Amino acid sequence: MHKNIVIKFFAPVMDASINALMNAVDQKMQQGVSKFTILISSPGGSVFHGLSAYNYLKGIPAEIAAHNFGSVDSIGIVLYCAARRRLCVPQSRFLLHGVTVAFRQNENLEEKQLEERLKGLRIDIENIAGIISANTRKTGQEIINAMLERTTLNPEQALEWGLVHEIKSELYPTGSEVISIHFQQQQGQPSRSIQP
Repeated sequence: MHKNIVIKFFAPVMDASINALMNAVDQKMQQGVSKFTILISSPGGSVFHGLSAYNYLKGIPAEIAAHNFGSVDSIGIVLYCAARRRLCVPQSRFLLHGVTVAFRQNENLEEKQLEERLKGLRIDIENIAGIISANTRKTGQEIINAMLERTTLNPEQALEWGLVHEIKSELYPTGSEVISIHFQQQQGQPSRSIQP
């Protein structure tokens, strides 16, 4: 089957949204679909889930395209990089920034525990920079520097980097099947819906 399925990912990168994305892809692949376009606008979120989703989408026997239809920030860029072909609308942006570690209130850590957190943080930064570097014309160190400087790219800059292959307003052709993964603020959980 050569039908292209469109998945609209308008959500933070987190457990429920990434599971919904992977489940949607799995279900369609079981139906013989091998081409997907992921429309993405995301504030980022969990490094763990972003890296997992990247490796999943890169490793499956499917042709993935991604289209930034708003803003792709933080670990959302790693998810975006999973696509073989990457597009964005003329009014989009990309934000790179460093990785943060959350501490619980009044949490006490010994020196070894702090070292462990710091080591994990450095590995996350290296993994993110390595993925973005592998999918652009920038070196890993250039990506790390851009993350530390909290760099925002407009579509033309993203095109120069090689992060984007084409700037295009049209998201998908008429009659496409669209699966929507979006964040419902009142429940705090993403939901999945399908539009024919």
